[in-house]
Amino acid sequence: MSHPVKKILIVTKSDDQIAASLGAKMIDFLALKGVETTTCEHRPAGCGFGEESVGQFDLLLILGGDGTFIGVARQMHFLKAPLMGVNLGRVGFLTQLHQDYWEQWISKVLIEGIEIASRLALEYEVLRQGKSVHRGLVINDLVISRGELARLIRLSVSYDGIAISTVRADGVIISTPTGSSAYGVSAGGPLIHADLSVYCVTPVCPFLNSFKPMVFPADGACRIQVEEVGGDVNLTEDGQSVVSLSHGDEIVIRRSETDMLVVDLGPEAYFEKLKSHDFLMER
Repeated sequence: MSHPVKKILIVTKSDDQIAASLGAKMIDFLALKGVETTTCEHRPAGCGFGEESVGQFDLLLILGGDGTFIGVARQMHFLKAPLMGVNLGRVGFLTQLHQDYWEQWISKVLIEGIEIASRLALEYEVLRQGKSVHRGLVINDLVISRGELARLIRLSVSYDGIAISTVRADGVIISTPTGSSAYGVSAGGPLIHADLSVYCVTPVCPFLNSFKPMVFPADGACRIQVEEVGGDVNLTEDGQSVVSLSHGDEIVIRRSETDMLVVDLGPEAYFEKLKSHDFLMER
């Protein structure tokens, strides 16, 4: 089903002149097309949008690299607007649109509309002695890892109330399908197709290879408890923020009530992106 685009929010990478310049060109271009446009710069404090803005935008254009895309997707998840990233970075796995082709693409979608796809997002909560001390949203991955000391940490893993295993490792990675091609696959986890409603728990350098990557249905909750008594243990959200964990802390991960929405460029786009980044190499 095609969705018309009549109001666009443009979010630019913070303190980036290339993004700011491109954003200004887009605003002028869209003004000539009669499209209502709002713009803001991506910052930790956000753009000042509240609940009254939910459903207000037909498209959210993110100008920057994959890191900017992930940060904006997490921060503006509540807007329930489909995302399209314009790549100004190096990797460009999540930012689907090349900066040289934005004008042609926008001209096309203003006539034809956009197709929208849902992508699984995760939410998590840190419980300390049964009380919630931190919570957040995950677009790519959640990593529980050791601190500066080169020592293994001990973590117990359960799913939907069923004890799975206790692992000694450098840490574990909980990846969404979107994030499975990042740290998770580097640690030996699977590539998960972006359309699937599952998430993966992948150990980082487990002792004696004692724990294999596991893919869980998204409707169940995964619980990971810190059993390490000494040494630092950290939780990292999408590679962008860190929370210090203590012995006995429990991290509960479950599906977010709202999926991330992205512009769907068709079934071939996902595999072409994997090929372009050498995930699928011809032999």
